[in-house]
This record gives sequence, structure tokens and C-alpha cells, in this order.
Amino acid sequence: MTATPDGLNMAVLNSFRPARHDLASIRTRIAAHLEDNDGYVAFSGGKDSLVVLHLALSVEPNVPVVFFDSGAEFPETYEFVQQIAQEWKLNFQVYAAEPSLLEILASDGGWQHGNRAGDHSPSASLQDALIAEPSRRAHTDHGPGEMWGVRADESAKGTGRWSLYYSNLALEIERSCRSCCATKAEQRRAHGGSIARADKTRAYGPVWDWTRDDVWGYIARRELPANPIYDKMRGLGVSEANLRVSHLVDGHFLEQGRATWLRRGWPTLFEEIADVLPRIREYV
Repeated sequence: MTATPDGLNMAVLNSFRPARHDLASIRTRIAAHLEDNDGYVAFSGGKDSLVVLHLALSVEPNVPVVFFDSGAEFPETYEFVQQIAQEWKLNFQVYAAEPSLLEILASDGGWQHGNRAGDHSPSASLQDALIAEPSRRAHTDHGPGEMWGVRADESAKGTGRWSLYYSNLALEIERSCRSCCATKAEQRRAHGGSIARADKTRAYGPVWDWTRDDVWGYIARRELPANPIYDKMRGLGVSEANLRVSHLVDGHFLEQGRATWLRRGWPTLFEEIADVLPRIREYV
């Protein structure tokens, strides 16, 4: 009797996707970013930041790597991040949110039955507690630079991350590219992906103009490990477009089924969270 075939191996398929980007140019940009700004690589445990981390390590093996811990990440993410930190011998540091995500949400009466969001003042803003304050600490320790795995096509054209990158590209071209680039493709390669912030910190996204397939292709060709949460979420029926490493409770995706996936895939965790945030049950 022959074994039943497992079906199409996506890792094998992805490994055959041709690389569309000039990796030598990206590594040159990474080296220049580190030289000018110092800083760190922000590693979330997701596929995009994994590629950025791999590229950065090929330029500077001792680059600082930071993990911003909301206090409510998936168990697989915590395990994967620690695995990579140990196996790749990273110069690694965790910056925990203070207060944590669940503490902030629990302080907002909108998650309790009979209350509405905004009836109580949360203990801190999510933006400040989860992003701004941990980033400030990391920049204080490592310098004004940051490399991250944020991609433009994670937002619709003209909005969000797409708009952030392309508006900054226009500023970079106006500021420093009078005649150095002959084409728009050269401008994107030489100046794209940089974000100059009002607080004088500077982010660079080496995969800013990559697609999801570009990222998976890079991972497959180099046989890099991926967070096992991706396969688990695929098994729960999550579409490729919604495969994101994020918090256990992410308000951006609750109405897209995230609470249902959480209850099906991590039932014990879901019940523990529902004890603190009862209205999460309304999303399943």
C-alpha cells in the first residue's frame, strides 16, 4: 500500500519563486543605516521581521535585536522568538509593555457586560504603552535607528503603511536625490523604505516594497524556520491575507474572525481572557 500524498508542499513551491529584489543593494542600505543611526532590529516573530533580521545579521552579526512584548502574544510566538534568539545567538533584549495589553483593556469598562467602550478611562493609551514607550526605551539603549518588517502592501494603496512609505520616499527624493537616480525604480531602491520621525528617530524597512510571496520565497530558498503559528492558523481556515503574527486580542482583526480562531485553536487561553474581558465572546 502506498502512503497517501500530503498534497502540494508550499515551502517547495515558494523556493522556486524568483527573487525580485537586489539583495546586495538592500544590504548596502542596511550597512549605511546602521552606520548613520546605530539602533536595533525589531523582531516580532513574524515572517517579515524574520527576513529583515536575517538580512541585518548578514551585515552586522552583533546588531541589537529587540522584542516588544505586549504581555499578550501567542504561546507559539514566545517560544519561536526565544528559539531564534538562542539558535542564532542574537544580541537580544525584551522590552515589556508597562502596563500590559490585557491590563489596559481590563481597565476600560467597555469590555464588561452592560458597559460601553469609553465609559471608563483606560490606564494608558495602547499606542503609548505598546509602541511609543517601549520604543523610547530601546532607542535610549541602542540609538535612534530602527529596522522593522513593515511592508507597504499591508495597507491599501493611498492609506496606512503604503502612504507612510511613499510620502517619506517623496521627501527623501526631494531632500537628497536631485540627479543621482535615472528612474523611479532606482529611486525606490536607493531612497525607499526610510521613515524620518518627528522625535529624530529613523526607521528603515528593508522589505518595504516586498509582497507576501517575496517574503515566503526568501524564507523557503534559505530554509529559514518560520513561526509555527502560521501553520496552526492555516489549519484553522485562516486565509493567507489574514495570517498575521499579532496580539491574542487585536482590535483590528476581531471582526475578521480572530476571536473565533482564538477560541478554536487556544480554547483554554480564550476562556482565561474572557474571564477578564467578557465581551470578547460577542465576537465569536
